Amino acid sequence: STSRRQRQMCIRDRYENYSFPEAMESLAERAGITLPKQEMTAKQKQEENLRSTLLEINAKAARYYYATLKSPQGKLGLEYLRGRQLSDETILRFGLGYAGQGGGELYRYLRHEGYDDRILRETGLFKMDERGVYDKFWNRVMFPIMDVNNRVIGFGGRVMGDAKPKYLNSPETPVFNKRRVLYNLNHARDAAFQEKRLIICEGYMDVIGMDNYGIHYAVAPLGTALTEDQIQEAWKVVDEPTCCFDGDMAGKRAAIRSVDRVLPILKAGNSLKYVFLTGAKDPDEFLKAFGRDEFLK
Repeated sequence: STSRRQRQMCIRDRYENYSFPEAMESLAERAGITLPKQEMTAKQKQEENLRSTLLEINAKAARYYYATLKSPQGKLGLEYLRGRQLSDETILRFGLGYAGQGGGELYRYLRHEGYDDRILRETGLFKMDERGVYDKFWNRVMFPIMDVNNRVIGFGGRVMGDAKPKYLNSPETPVFNKRRVLYNLNHARDAAFQEKRLIICEGYMDVIGMDNYGIHYAVAPLGTALTEDQIQEAWKVVDEPTCCFDGDMAGKRAAIRSVDRVLPILKAGNSLKYVFLTGAKDPDEFLKAFGRDEFLK
C-alpha cells in the first residue's frame, strides 16, 4: 500500500546518514516535488563545488583502476584476486582495481581529463613536492570506498609483495573522514536491515569473502581500530552489531580496543556482540575451510 511504502521510505532515510537538506532533497525527488533552491554564500558554493569535483575525480579514478586491473598491466593484481577465489561478478560489484607501477599514469590521465594540479592536490591521490608529482597508490589492488549513496569518497590499496605498509588508505579530504566510514555499508545496509544483523570484521577481504558466500551484511573499519563514530553508524542500521575480528592476537587486541570504545557510549537498546573464530585466522579462511552454515552457526 502507499502508506506502507511511505513508512519504508521513512525508515530507510533514518539510517542513510543524510544531512537534513539531503534528506529533504531525497524525499522530494521520490515524491516528484521540486524544492525551492536556497541561496548559498560564496564560501558555501565554493565548498560544494570542491566536494562535487572531488567526487567526480574519485569516480573516474575508480574506473581507471578497474580498467587497469583488466589490462595486461593489471595481471599481478588480477592473479591475486583470482587466488582469493573472487569471480568477475564480485570484482565488478566492489569495483576492485589495480594501481600500476607508480609511473604517474593516473596523474597524466586526470590531467588529460582537464583537472589542474590545484584540484588534484585535494584528492589525496598524489604526492606533490619540488621533485615532481607521484601517484600515492602503486602496485596495489585497489578497493574503492563508498559512502551510503554509492559515491566513491576514497580508496584503500593492498600492496602486491612484501612492501610496507601492507594496506594504505586515502588521507582525509573534504569528502572522506575515515573515522566515520564503514567499508561496504553502501551494500550491506539493506541486507542488514532485512536480516536485522550486521557483522563488523577487520578488513576489506573479509567483507568481500563473506559477500562471496552470500553473507551480504558485513562491513569493516578502514584499517584502524573501530571508532566511536563507526559504532554509531552501525547502530543506525541494527541495534546490536556483531564484531567478528581475526582469531589471532591482533584480532583479540582489536576486540579489546573496541570494548574500550563502546563502553562509554552504550545506551538502552544499543550494544555490541562478539564472535571469536576457532580453527581459522579470519572469517574468509573460516568460510573456505568450514563453509557458510558453520560460520553462521
